[in-house]
Amino acid sequence: MSSMSNRKTAAIDGASEWLAPFAKNRDISFALAICVVLAILFVPLPPLLLDFGLSLSIAVSILVLMVALWVDKPLEFSSFPTLLLIVTMLRLSLNVASSRLILSEGQTGTDAAGNVIRGIADFVVSGDYVIGAVIFCILVTINFIVITKGSTRIAEVTARFSLDAMPGKQMAIDADLGAGMIDEEEARRRRKEVEGESSFFGAMDGAAKFVRGDAVAGIIITLINVLGGVLIGTMRHGMSITDALHNFTILTIGDGLVTQIPALIVSIAAGMIVTKGASEGASSDAITKQLGASPKALLVSAALVGGMGLLPGFPHLLFFCVAAALAGLGLMLGRNAEKLAEEERAAAQSKPAETAEDPMDMMNIDTIRLEMGTGLIILLNDAEATLPGKVKSLRNMFMTDYGFVLPPVRIKDSETAGPTQYRICVQGVEVATGELRPNARLMIDPAEEAVGIPGERVKEPTFGLNALWIDRASVADAEAAGFTVVDPESVIVTHLTDVLKEHMPDMLTYEATQTLLKRLSPDYRKLVSDIANASPVILLQHVLQKLLSERVSVRNLPLIVEALAEAAAVSKNATTITEHVRRKLAAQICGALEDSDRYIAVSTLGQRWEGEFAAAVKVQGDETICTMSPSKVQDFIKEARVELQKLSAREEQVALLVSPEFRPIIRSMLERVAPQTPVISHSEIHRKARLKTLSTIGT
Repeated sequence: MSSMSNRKTAAIDGASEWLAPFAKNRDISFALAICVVLAILFVPLPPLLLDFGLSLSIAVSILVLMVALWVDKPLEFSSFPTLLLIVTMLRLSLNVASSRLILSEGQTGTDAAGNVIRGIADFVVSGDYVIGAVIFCILVTINFIVITKGSTRIAEVTARFSLDAMPGKQMAIDADLGAGMIDEEEARRRRKEVEGESSFFGAMDGAAKFVRGDAVAGIIITLINVLGGVLIGTMRHGMSITDALHNFTILTIGDGLVTQIPALIVSIAAGMIVTKGASEGASSDAITKQLGASPKALLVSAALVGGMGLLPGFPHLLFFCVAAALAGLGLMLGRNAEKLAEEERAAAQSKPAETAEDPMDMMNIDTIRLEMGTGLIILLNDAEATLPGKVKSLRNMFMTDYGFVLPPVRIKDSETAGPTQYRICVQGVEVATGELRPNARLMIDPAEEAVGIPGERVKEPTFGLNALWIDRASVADAEAAGFTVVDPESVIVTHLTDVLKEHMPDMLTYEATQTLLKRLSPDYRKLVSDIANASPVILLQHVLQKLLSERVSVRNLPLIVEALAEAAAVSKNATTITEHVRRKLAAQICGALEDSDRYIAVSTLGQRWEGEFAAAVKVQGDETICTMSPSKVQDFIKEARVELQKLSAREEQVALLVSPEFRPIIRSMLERVAPQTPVISHSEIHRKARLKTLSTIGT
């Protein structure tokens, strides 16, 4: 056994060594093969080489059919249109070469065009060219009218439908990506697959014309060879019409059969590829599974076949045997289906609550969860429900505005919530709640100026504005009066958006940070790992959390990593490092604060508070401390809140401009009373930024 195995291994190694030059230069080998196929059109071939070419054509056609049988999806055989062109060109070239031999040497006998053509002619025609002509016409009819025409039509329709469905498939991929069901890599793979399907079926639509044209060319070449052969035999070689018809017709029919047999095989392969449709797996698996999926169909078929066997003149025994085989197969498949159903029921009964109450599943905490009362389920199940789509769109918005990959939002019903109540939970903790009227609309009425519009007075859940739930019939009147009217879905999405912006630092977990790092190039990932810190990823996470807490986008992660590496070389304090990163992001920060006139509206500190903070803020090593008394802190907070509220009442969006030394201190003081107000330092002002001062705190 070992010696035999060694001989096999040696033979394989020898073949590999012989094929190695072709494998290394497959592009050159392929180009040479195409040139050889084209050369056959013009260079006369001896019978021996013609036999080799015809054998190769039949072998390649059979190989193509076998690959088409076992391919799982049509796209896995994406080279089929190109291969179809090459195989068709090879057959036509050989057809030209054989025609040249038939017309030039046909008077010598039926072996003038080689042994393959003679063998086919003897086997099929049996010396009678009339029978051969009939068989040839039947094969051409089957190939041209039945298989090729049907395949061409299916390829044409599939290409059209595939192209029309492409935008919908792309939108479905984007929706799954927005919902967090797939990642960016999977989305790219699916988009590439959709584009590949469209290109493949479009190419198949054109390639099907090759097969159809090949069949037409075979008919024309056959007729030319018969007429030309008879004329050449009688006029040039002095043969009788009977002898000329015998020799040239048998040779021509043999040549046509040798051409049509591989053409028929390739046509079947093309038909199997384009008719595969959405089914996956080998064709044999799909056909046998689907035909045998209904035992009743087999039993009814057996009864009908058995009934046909009772008709007078029919072969009773043959029909009864076929009916018995169908009935036996149907009974066997029925027993197997019942057995599988019993096994599934037994498995379900053996662990009835494992999937619903798995302790490990109960330990998992949803990063973001939206719980809705029973009365709000209509917002999810209604045919025109827009809430799921709006929630999914938040992912793209956060990615664009903040460079933060929002975790999937899990929406579920809640038995503990009120019928019209919803809850927003982050990391398993309820952080916000509100109430909706699913069949009404919310009219925003901050000054309570609505007169004559009936409704229920409430507070808008996101910003606490005065509002009114009104009927749909009153929406037109409210909008005509100048009020803003929103649907319940928009109320939830607005509230959810505001809550998620506030809790972005909580959602930027270590895992989320690692996900952001994986999107960086290898050089930047190495830069993070080289940072002199016990846990550089944790340090990066803390810096990103601090930036997101002030709603600074972390989309420019490469620049953030560079700035972090610079600051980490001289400091270990996350706050100090974050301030350095903010200075590097000056252009981005200023760009986000610019108004429509490209100005940055700011409010500054007066001399009194500048002096107070300069005296109170001390730097001790890596730490910055504030020794200001609590009463002074409260005074500053009150003055700042009053001034900022005045600007807000005038609908002025401003940033508080302070000195770099105590920017983090002031930000921490105002975080609770004015979280929406950006606090920037002088070192964060880009050199091209234009400022306009609207107020001063503590003048």
